[in-house]
Amino acid sequence: MLSDKVKKALAEQLMLDEADIKTESRLVEDLGADSLDLVQLLILLEKEYSVTFEEEEIKDVKTVGDIIGFLEKHIG
Repeated sequence: MLSDKVKKALAEQLMLDEADIKTESRLVEDLGADSLDLVQLLILLEKEYSVTFEEEEIKDVKTVGDIIGFLEKHIG
């Protein structure tokens, strides 16, 4: 499932327990991601799913659910 893959990638990137990552978790405030973490994660997801996060869309990515929604929209 896509959400599980996103949560797993986040857990690995941020060195967190996957069980602590919820769809509504805020990337910066709740998970402690910094700008470098976010860039690295987005690059990883772009490569894995052959999508491109446009600058305007990146500004709207605040939660785990935002990432999942973006990917669902762009990969079908």
